[in-house]
Amino acid sequence: MILAVVGGKGGVGKSTVAYNLAAALDEGGERRRSIVVDADLGMADLPSKRGPDLHDVLAGRAAPLEAVRHGPVDALACGRSLAGARAADLTSLAAALDPIEREYETVVVDCPAGMRADVGVPLALADACVVVASPKPFALADAVRSRELARELDSGLVGVVLNRVVDDAPERTVSRALGAPTETVRADPRVGESVEDERPVVTAAPGSEAAAAFRQVAAAVRVCER
Repeated sequence: MILAVVGGKGGVGKSTVAYNLAAALDEGGERRRSIVVDADLGMADLPSKRGPDLHDVLAGRAAPLEAVRHGPVDALACGRSLAGARAADLTSLAAALDPIEREYETVVVDCPAGMRADVGVPLALADACVVVASPKPFALADAVRSRELARELDSGLVGVVLNRVVDDAPERTVSRALGAPTETVRADPRVGESVEDERPVVTAAPGSEAAAAFRQVAAAVRVCER
């Protein structure tokens, strides 16, 4: 299954949600079942280490599985150079994800932010999606636009994540507007540091509210896969 993580606005913590959701999907399994792929060719967020990355894969310089980095969360990171982004052929993404999907049960794709044209490519390949939104009222319109784009591309909506919530979250309003269950991930420094430190919150703080929220979203994804 390919699961796209989308957000109508940059800065909502989409990459953090994608990373921690992949970790939650792996809990309790005897083998690694999920992987996160950073498909934002121009503004990558997942940590990139030495070796081939998604830029190289989409430019035909590396095989997809060769570029996978194994760790607390298996990941296919994206390069951060302008030259790499220019050389990458986004139309090759389907071919790149195919062997990865055969290897893993769930491929969590961190999509580009906003409504740029390159968001549509991973969304069109996805079986389902999760929308990440800010809890601020004005951000709801961005989430609705992301939902509409997913609907146009036949990517079913599994759920919505309101991220970095400090005060009361408008969960009922968001659920009604988008027609999907909504989970709240409260502001927690352990979530914010999880990607850079490579310590997903379900491992770093398994009893936290944030970890429980990611497990709830993961459970909804598993139901969708059946």
